[in-house]
Formats: sequence, structure tokens, C-alpha cells
Amino acid sequence: MNQNQNQSSNPYRNVRVEFHILQSFPVTCLNRDDVGAPKTAVVGGTTRARVSSQCWKRQVRLAMRDFGVTLGTRTKLIGKLIAKACEDNGATPEQAKACGDKIEQIFIKKADDKKPKKGKATDKEVKAAEADEVDEAASSEKADTLLFLSPKEVDILAEAFKANNFNPDEVIKDKKNPVKDVEKLIGKVEQHIDALDIALFGRMVAQAAKLNVEAAASFAHAISTHKVTNEVEFFTALDDKSEEPGSAHMGSLEFNSATYYRYVSLDIGQLWQTLAGQNIPESVESFVKALFVAVPSARQTTQSGASPWEFAKVFVRTGQRLQVPFETAVKSQNGGFLEPSKKAMCDYLDKKEKLAGSLFGKNKSFDFGEEAEFNIDNLIESIKDAIAGGTKK
Repeated sequence: MNQNQNQSSNPYRNVRVEFHILQSFPVTCLNRDDVGAPKTAVVGGTTRARVSSQCWKRQVRLAMRDFGVTLGTRTKLIGKLIAKACEDNGATPEQAKACGDKIEQIFIKKADDKKPKKGKATDKEVKAAEADEVDEAASSEKADTLLFLSPKEVDILAEAFKANNFNPDEVIKDKKNPVKDVEKLIGKVEQHIDALDIALFGRMVAQAAKLNVEAAASFAHAISTHKVTNEVEFFTALDDKSEEPGSAHMGSLEFNSATYYRYVSLDIGQLWQTLAGQNIPESVESFVKALFVAVPSARQTTQSGASPWEFAKVFVRTGQRLQVPFETAVKSQNGGFLEPSKKAMCDYLDKKEKLAGSLFGKNKSFDFGEEAEFNIDNLIESIKDAIAGGTKK
């Protein structure tokens, strides 16, 4: 089935679930920049707290482990991954390493060795060259490409090596363009992707475009709905064994507190295409559960950050994606930012829905966090019913 045929038969084409989430955190540093400070962004002329999309996506991916989901492996050490699969299929350690190295050489570009300058080397350069020789084995492990493979794809490669007595040259025969042999082995990605995280977050393989996977999930950077100024915590540490008065160590950490707006879109049509139509309801359920529990891990032991969703508006619809910009920072009301943020978000979405008219394409919408009886399990079932065309709310 080619891609056009696949799209034309896709029952969920252009159907997506959109999550508009408000989540408040007290003293935290959920996502640090290069100097250890909480990340920020200027929106509408005011500084806002920010958590990068990559940060929260990774936490969602890690959280899915707790829900029995098949996940892929994202690594630079692809050779070791293939070698382990070959050993599990009966290869000797030497054979397994040769097979793993064969795949690694195709996809992983090693860091370039330092080239000596022309002319007489200085003592400093000679010492550096000697150090490089000593560290050659370590530097050979350094690579610049992360490869993302599903368990089924790894098994396919290992089985191909096994069928050829673990002789890698009998499997990868095209010396000029060996990646074509790998593409032929793995075949159509929609037939072999059994890893939900690859289907959700996508995959780009620069050397093998046929292995690329379009992401079904789209994450925006989480931003505070209001102006935020980072603060500084000064701390000291005492030495239990010291007989001298005073601290043994002093330091400072930056932190902030914020009500964040999070926008996440899940393209059900793309998910159906990548997974070849398999286990869509179960995949949606696992994703929503992981989205609900995932919290960035930075400084959890010193500042925690165990705050759940406060409020979420969820749409199941077609049409153009719609994100709330919060271009105007909200002002605190009755001592907090949550209620004015909720009002600003819902008013914006209601207005844009009216302006979009028939193009908004709403199937169902759900408000989460208002009624205690409508818990996350109820929301998940409602979303699944709406995707399937049900009428249950």
C-alpha cells in the first residue's frame, strides 16, 4: 500500500486531539538553561517562565514505561544494540560485534580525529597528540548521531544476519550505498513500527529518508501565563565532622513559581498511519496517562514540583491546530493566577471557535478539573469514544 492509498483509506485523517492544560507549580526549577537558571522567554513584551517542549516530551516518553507500552531505543551506541540482538539469536560475541559494527558504520558518523598542523609541532601539540592516542579507544565511542529503532526493526536486522550465518557482508552487500540494503530489510515503516514513542515523537534518519517517521504528537513550549522574575536561593552546607564554626560550603540556586499553559496536539490520523491501524485506542490511553503524570525531573529532590493538572480543555476535532498565545500576561486575582488564566484561555478558545465557523471541525470538547466526578479515567474514555465517533461524554 503506497502512502496515498494509505491516506485515502485512513478513517482518522485530519482528526486530532488537542490539549490545553493549565498547571501551577510553586518554588521550582523545572527546566534549566546552560547556567542552571530556570528557562524563560519574552512573550508579549514580558518575561515568562518556560519549559522546553523537548523536556516535557522526554518525561512523557519515560512515563509511558509504567503503562506497559512497547518503546523504541534511542541511542548513539547502535552497534551494541544490534550486537546484543545477534547474540540473543545465537551469534558468538565476535560475530555479534561484526554485525553491530556493520550497521553502526552506515548510520553513525564518528567524531573526526584531530589532524596535526603542518610544520614543526610544539611541545604542547606533541603532548596533546600523545593524549589523543591514549584516548583513541574512548574517542572512537563518540558519535554525532542518535538512531531511534523499534524492537521489531532490531529483530528484523538480527534475523537477517542470522539467516546469513552472521556474516555482515552477505547482508549488507551494496558498498556504495549500503543504507539501501537496510531500507530493503526493514521495508515499509508502517509495517514494522511497534514502538509507540517513535510513532508519537517521530524519527528522522538523514542517511535513509525511507525510515523517517512523521510525529503524531506536537508539543509547544510551556510558558507561564503571567510575568515571572527568577529569584535566588542562598544556601549553606555544614560539615558534620568539622570542629570549626560556620558553613563548609555556600552556594546559590535560581528558582521561580508559575502557572503554565501547555499545548499538546495528537494527530490520530498520523498515529493510525504509522501504527498501520493497530492498537489506536490503547495507544491514545497510554499517551494521555503519561501526559497526565509526566513532570520534568530537574531538582525534584530539593524543590519537588509534584503539581498535577489544575484545568484542561480538550478538543477532538479536525481543522487547523489552535494554540493560545497568552500574548497579554494575566494579572493576579484573588491571590492567584489560575482563575484569570482559565478565563483568558477559555474566552480565547470560544472566540476562535466562533470565528472559525465550520472550519473549526469540533466533534467533542471536554473540561477537566472542574468536577471531581469526572476524573482522568473518565476523560480518557470520553476521548476514545469521541475518536471512534461515539456519543458518550
